[in-house]
Amino acid sequence: MDIEELLPQQPGSGEGQGEKKTSPLVSLEKDLDLYAESVKEIALEIIAEGISQYPVFVAHQHTVAIGEMILNKDELNTNWTIQASTVEEFVEKGIIKPERKEEFLKHYKRPADFMCVFVIVPEGANFIYYPYVVRKG
Repeated sequence: MDIEELLPQQPGSGEGQGEKKTSPLVSLEKDLDLYAESVKEIALEIIAEGISQYPVFVAHQHTVAIGEMILNKDELNTNWTIQASTVEEFVEKGIIKPERKEEFLKHYKRPADFMCVFVIVPEGANFIYYPYVVRKG
């Protein structure tokens, strides 16, 4: 599956391309900090329920065709929507090639400590591991 298949045509694509803007990853970090507790809870639930040992969260700002929406940016007044998925779904959809699955899993970080996030932006997509932040009161 190509990135174009995950991102259906977006209204207004191509507007304001001459403008210099800040990286969307700045707002992603802020949202991931805000979402961390919920994401961790869902990751551990996916594992506990036997759905997968490898939860993956999809962060996007448009509409994507993978995973199940758990945190909607429009409802939460944030910049990023998060969908819950699994490594198995990524293999099934061809985002992770079956022959690359074992290699991917070697680098997969402990889901109790890190969220595995597939970040989708118009320029492309990539996996990141984001630590759950423990806030000091």
